[in-house]
Amino acid sequence: MCLRMLGRFGYTDTMDWKPFEIAPGITVGDGGTPFFFAGPCVIESAEFALGVARTVKEVAERQGVKAIFKASFDKANRSSVRSFRGPGLEAGLDALQAVKEATGLPILTDVHGPGQAFQAAEVADVIQVPAFLCRQTDLLIACGESGASVNIKKGQFMAPEDMKNAVDKVRSTGNDRVTLTERGASFGYRNLVVDMRSLPIMRTFAPVVFDATHSLQLPGGLGHATGGAREFHPHLSRAAAAVGVDGVFVEVHPNPTAALSDATTQLNPEEFERLVAQVTALSRTLAEVDV
Repeated sequence: MCLRMLGRFGYTDTMDWKPFEIAPGITVGDGGTPFFFAGPCVIESAEFALGVARTVKEVAERQGVKAIFKASFDKANRSSVRSFRGPGLEAGLDALQAVKEATGLPILTDVHGPGQAFQAAEVADVIQVPAFLCRQTDLLIACGESGASVNIKKGQFMAPEDMKNAVDKVRSTGNDRVTLTERGASFGYRNLVVDMRSLPIMRTFAPVVFDATHSLQLPGGLGHATGGAREFHPHLSRAAAAVGVDGVFVEVHPNPTAALSDATTQLNPEEFERLVAQVTALSRTLAEVDV
């Protein structure tokens, strides 16, 4: 999709990156339909993670898309000190390795400090920098040096064009396999809004992923936890697909209301499959039209 918006953003449709393999068998930027980062917010147990991964794989195969399983071994930025954080680094990576061996799916997980990057990269094909940490130079450089692909969540406080600095920090290590994920910007207190202009702006300097579920969060909206507006997920996701994205990030849980993290925004398997079908159909239709 070619868009021009010359003005204060200095935006053109010229991209300064080339297609690359983000994980085995999954190429970003080759003109194909979006891939999907999909899985639960956090590893609730090893058995739980494997069950969700099998669901993700089945949906991806039915819909003819590529999927990378995502799950966190630690949620270090929960609202309350009493909130469930996950099994921790070692047990979490063991669970993700078991998922990888049982399903063959590539793996994404996030890290919170430079020391975790190399350990996570032993299992994960993609390591993720959380939104609140997207300016942390030592973390970004460690992720780049790990050799894994790096997905950087755009901070809720960041202008899209300023994310180029984060990308450049990773690329300074010689690792060019970097993607950016849009997950909304702070709009007053306890609210996020997605400026769809951010997608083509960031895509000029890195492949872009749209976060279909974190974009719906109402940070701290429940007082002790983050709230959300799951009902808007198809609308924002279809809009992102129409703008043009390389991937879509979706949190999937068999029973979202019982989830130990992000209970207000995760999708159940049926909602996930419907979203995949809609995003894929829109992307394929637009690819056939010169826009």
